[in-house]
Amino acid sequence: MSEAKLREEICAIGASIFARGLTTGSCGNISVKTEEGWLMTPTGSSLGRLDPARLSKLGHDGRLVSGDPPTKESFLHRVMYEERAATGAVVHLHSTHSVAVSCLAEIDPADVLPPITAYYVMRVGRMPLVPYFRPGYLQLAEAVRGFAGKHHAVLLANHGPVVAGSDLDAAVNAIEELEETAKLYLLLRSAETRYLTGLQVMELQG
Repeated sequence: MSEAKLREEICAIGASIFARGLTTGSCGNISVKTEEGWLMTPTGSSLGRLDPARLSKLGHDGRLVSGDPPTKESFLHRVMYEERAATGAVVHLHSTHSVAVSCLAEIDPADVLPPITAYYVMRVGRMPLVPYFRPGYLQLAEAVRGFAGKHHAVLLANHGPVVAGSDLDAAVNAIEELEETAKLYLLLRSAETRYLTGLQVMELQG
């Protein structure tokens, strides 16, 4: 896909995410890998009002080549690319239900959400909780690095999810599945729930 089309795709998906309430204000960021480096949403920008011409273009060294300065959370994206060679895109949101789950004391930090649906298992799988660090701090990037080699999706405590995919569609589909599963988990908390069995999970992952 040409760079021009990638720019348009980032903006179209950003607008869709924003319109459906998966992010608000200037929260959330998107990046896509290119032959020359990365395209990334700029700092302080709303995903609902992105300008293709103003997206941040970064070289392989992470330096700004053109466009507006990148999101201050660009290091989260770079860690996922560095630790996962097959990554083609990364999406980070502050989506309501995922953030709510990230604040619960009851969750298992090694595997935050139970296997409620087959699609969650196939698109997300096991997802760890990354301990809380102040947004923008490099310690957060190093904490994510510790999980990124084994997990393409992580949940930042009291913050939100970061998801890597082979391309932008894969990353978006996974983070949306994660948000819907977080919503289901919150809806089912007070009910006796039948989760997928270990054997069923193994069949989906095999």
